Amino acid sequence: MIQEINTQEYDALDASGPMLVEFYSKSCGPCKMLAFVLKDIDKINPDFRIYTIDYDENQDLKERLEVKGFPTMLFMKDGAEVSRLQGLKQKPAIVKEIEALA
Repeated sequence: MIQEINTQEYDALDASGPMLVEFYSKSCGPCKMLAFVLKDIDKINPDFRIYTIDYDENQDLKERLEVKGFPTMLFMKDGAEVSRLQGLKQKPAIVKEIEALA
């Protein structure tokens, strides 16, 4: 499940279990390419939660989570960051991080 959320929605999330939180910018080419990769991952694993957050519109959350650029993917488990990938990554690298959350 891929869902775009904002800071308030992030704060209200059920943080239990694994999820991926991706920060992107609408003007970012690599972010647009990453969106296709995440859609592909979503097709093979529709029960895994993927949230996208607009980097430019959620400054407070970006700073709180220490996100320095985009795209940035935070791999979370039970509300805690387990790992982080920055920049455009290929599907196998992302799947490996997701599998590590299990």
